[in-house]
Amino acid sequence: MKNKLTEAENFIQLQKDKTLVRRSLRNNSEAFAELVAMNKKRVEAVGRKFFNDITDIEDFVQDVFIKAFKNLSSFKGKSLFSTWITRIAFNTALNQKKSFKITDSFEEQEELLPSYYDTPENEQIKSLTKEAINEAVQNLPENYAVCIKMFFYLDMNQEDISEMTGIPLNTVKSNIFRAKKILSQKLGGLL
Repeated sequence: MKNKLTEAENFIQLQKDKTLVRRSLRNNSEAFAELVAMNKKRVEAVGRKFFNDITDIEDFVQDVFIKAFKNLSSFKGKSLFSTWITRIAFNTALNQKKSFKITDSFEEQEELLPSYYDTPENEQIKSLTKEAINEAVQNLPENYAVCIKMFFYLDMNQEDISEMTGIPLNTVKSNIFRAKKILSQKLGGLL
């Protein structure tokens, strides 16, 4: 995702995208197949950030391209097709994973803890801590919550968050900073 295009390359790619979309809208399946081929790895990368199971990722990719095909007429060419499809992928992943909780990202780490930590008291403390953190994150303003979930839960860098959501990089940085500040205030006595 770090592949930044020059202004000229960006213009050429945008023209190619517009042409392929126009042809796809005229029922040219080869044009849409080319759009899929050009963007499949990007969509899979989004899927891997949200899902662990390969079958879930494959189903997700298929869902994203079906949505893209159904909504192809809404592509106006104001951004690259890759940016447009990434936003669809991100929104689809969020919708499919509405119950996305902090416990999802802690599963692997918990297996690494020695068994002597697994006392009933410690299990209760862990459970209450996760619950408090989830509640605090869920109560953040939506623009902060999206950025903080991607930053902490999905371990994404700020540039990728910006690219995936279409939110300007400085706004992403600001949202994460403000979310951290709010969470620190809400959870100060807990952590």
